[in-house]
Amino acid sequence: MKIHKVYLILLLALVPWGLHAQSAKPKIKETRIVWDTWGVPHIYAKNNEDLFMAMGWTHMHDHANLILDLFAKSRGRAAEYWGKRYLSNDMLVHTMQFPKLAKDWWAKQNKTQKKLFTAFVKGMNQYAEKFPDQIKKKNKVVLPITPEDINLHMIYVVFTRFVGGEELGRVQQWKDKGSNTYAVAPSRSASKNAMLVQNPHLPWFGEFLFHEMHAITPQHNIYGVNLVGLPGIAIGFNEYLGWSHTDNTIDNADTYELELKDGGYVMDGVVKQFDKSQATIKVKGKDGQVKSQTIDIYTSAHGPVVKQGKTKALAVRLVGRNTPNLGLQWWKMATAKNFKQFEKALKMGQIPFWNVMYADKVGNIFYLFNGQVPVRAEGGWKFWNRIVPGNTSKTLWTKVHPYKDLPKIKNPAQGWLQNANDPPWSSTFPRLLDPKDFPPYMAPIRMTFRPQRSVRMLDEDKSITFDELLKYKLDTRSEMADRILDDLYAAIDKYGKNELSKEAKKVLQNWDREMNVDSKGAYLFYAWASKMGYWRSKMYTKPWDPKNPRSTPDGLANPESAVKVLNAVAQYVKKKFGALDVAWGKTYRLKYGKYNLPANGATGGIGVFRVAWPGDTDRNGVSYVGGGDSWVGVIEFGKKVRAKVLLSYGNSTQDGSKHKGDQLVLFSKKQMRDAWFYHKDVQKNKARVEVLNKGQFTEQK
Repeated sequence: MKIHKVYLILLLALVPWGLHAQSAKPKIKETRIVWDTWGVPHIYAKNNEDLFMAMGWTHMHDHANLILDLFAKSRGRAAEYWGKRYLSNDMLVHTMQFPKLAKDWWAKQNKTQKKLFTAFVKGMNQYAEKFPDQIKKKNKVVLPITPEDINLHMIYVVFTRFVGGEELGRVQQWKDKGSNTYAVAPSRSASKNAMLVQNPHLPWFGEFLFHEMHAITPQHNIYGVNLVGLPGIAIGFNEYLGWSHTDNTIDNADTYELELKDGGYVMDGVVKQFDKSQATIKVKGKDGQVKSQTIDIYTSAHGPVVKQGKTKALAVRLVGRNTPNLGLQWWKMATAKNFKQFEKALKMGQIPFWNVMYADKVGNIFYLFNGQVPVRAEGGWKFWNRIVPGNTSKTLWTKVHPYKDLPKIKNPAQGWLQNANDPPWSSTFPRLLDPKDFPPYMAPIRMTFRPQRSVRMLDEDKSITFDELLKYKLDTRSEMADRILDDLYAAIDKYGKNELSKEAKKVLQNWDREMNVDSKGAYLFYAWASKMGYWRSKMYTKPWDPKNPRSTPDGLANPESAVKVLNAVAQYVKKKFGALDVAWGKTYRLKYGKYNLPANGATGGIGVFRVAWPGDTDRNGVSYVGGGDSWVGVIEFGKKVRAKVLLSYGNSTQDGSKHKGDQLVLFSKKQMRDAWFYHKDVQKNKARVEVLNKGQFTEQK
């Protein structure tokens, strides 16, 4: 019972596939890592185990200290290592029984997957042993890493940041992740080749960061990303096909309110007893001494009890706990050479969330509202998108919908598919999916400004070139501004009694309605829209209407108030920046590592496709991008694969790395870079090479 406003993607594809007939196959005599000038590792491996060992090495090379920090938290032992401030995290890990689940998963996981996980961990530990100076002193206590850590971190991220993220947030209140993706069919493509856009939106910190890499073996060749610390490729492409994920409006977790009685809880009028267990958590004190404390863990028929009062308690129920072979499904998706094989992999149903967007070299495009949706006996979206009564078995779901029940579209006549975190009903226009054909709890019915902008760009272009698709991906025009500014101008004419109102109107009229570095008026509009509450239906004369999904919301419900807000905002802007027409890039910045650059893009809520949402704001009123466009890939499947990519914040978080934030220079200029996918391109752009010799990587002189 939650809406995934956040973030996209995850995890892991174990990816064998063949090289294109036209590209020269490199002869792999030894396993080596070719680092390119952007710090991307291109791994040439003789076999899968060498490949994954090298992956582990490269993850640690680029993110050693971040990985150890993350794994400590995923273990539920961060308080033991670093003190009481991590205690709430560790209590959550043990309350949700993640350590037990990780062991259960390891016992059930595919043997091949186990070998690859083990190889990945071997590479991680070898890097830490060879370069101890790259590991901060405080993080050494986390070593060595074990295969169980991979499962723990996967479980931690999946269940606390994606499946259960909204529910755990709802629990805290008891007393914006996202993504874009496109698929363009040959019928809509100027080159007659299918094209794909990959564009997850995640925060620019911690467990949400991606690592970019390229894997090549005699049987494999894949390019893409995964979350830091996880093996394989989560979002990627090969010479046959490509896929992306976006966070979907899926309701696959619920919080239940339990009525406590006689030491148990009431269900269907009968008192049931909790399953009880204990966990020991160690906490490091300020004096350096580690003390143990025991916590009681209660589990109802619904799931773990995460909060308890005198007469009520809350329990959380999540899908996906019985899906140990997430990696195996991604492996089968990535090894597919055609749509039939790819769909067969999807039908495994091991991935509990995330839309799937697909395109291939023979021209297929496909969208799937993927995930594990509980089969519910009653109620619609609104009923389940809240704390649910836990005193009746009618609300306790035990099954999930199979693949055949999920909304999906293949090769629409329109020639394009899109998702910008909107429900499946707007994946193409005219709409081909009708909510009435699905259970009312499957997905909400809505379409915000960003997906409206997304649809507009595709629908208005009858012959889309690769360069045009690239331009659409980087588009910063505000759909909300196009919809609302005329109404604001009229309101100013009627209620704007002072010169400041007139000046503000002139600035907005001269604004290009884009959120580019040099856009003057962008900040004034953004500040006004935020103060007005652009996300609230009551702001508009016409709230969003499913009968007019691409032209609503519209109008200002209270034009006089809108002008008052504009005046207040204008005074603030002048005070902070000296002029109403301050350039967007002076008010909105990219700050990461040693870089501090002017930003473009904005929060998607105002209908901007190039998402860059704000994080911190300093005392001078300058805001800094905190997340949004993370990995971006624009791929065309012709005789040879053509791809432009960007990992916004760079491919390393290690102190002193020149690749920490280096790609922000491209971000600031609205540029992307070539993906060096073929062997000759890798060789032309190599910076250094490491070779596996007698089980150890050494730099080639």
